[in-house]
Amino acid sequence: MAKETLEVRDTALDQENSPATEQEALEKRDGKEPFNLKKELWEWLKAIVVAGIIVFIIFHFLIRVVTVDGSSMRPTLEDGDRLIISNLFYEPENGDVVILSEETGLDEALVKRIIAVEGQTVDINENGEVLIDGKVISEPYIAETIDGLHRGDQDYPVTVPEGCVFVMGDNRNHSTDSRFADIGMVQEEEILGRVLFRLLPLSQIGPID
Repeated sequence: MAKETLEVRDTALDQENSPATEQEALEKRDGKEPFNLKKELWEWLKAIVVAGIIVFIIFHFLIRVVTVDGSSMRPTLEDGDRLIISNLFYEPENGDVVILSEETGLDEALVKRIIAVEGQTVDINENGEVLIDGKVISEPYIAETIDGLHRGDQDYPVTVPEGCVFVMGDNRNHSTDSRFADIGMVQEEEILGRVLFRLLPLSQIGPID
């Protein structure tokens, strides 16, 4: 009986001094929880799901990535350029490059530049220059001034109604925009967002003015 008791006691001592038990004892002594693979994987899974939700919210509600289709914004933008846009706390301002919804008259999203906002008066002089409230505006971004065939359907000077903007493409003689009845004045709610940044091509990456 004494031998059996001794053997049992020896076995217990071996278990207490086993590497796993010693590691747990050290971790407890240092205030650490023993490593748990299942718990660790669960924590990683939760982190991935949360990150995915954050990315979805950012790209669905705060910013969007769009691709330019066409040449109406040359030389500022080229066909195929990839852009980041946002409408977070956005208020339309003169000079902003914006993306317009498919409801603007051509049944497709458009990229244009805001030339005038509500209450401002737009005119085009005999030299093809654009005037806002009677003053010629500086437009270093345009490809060329407006020729006689592209003054559009407006009876100038024209005042932008409340809640609307007047837009043009930078490629003035190759753009359908607010000068023409197909689009006309654009409702502010039809603006999907302001163009902030060009992603591609990499050679042109950077903010858009």
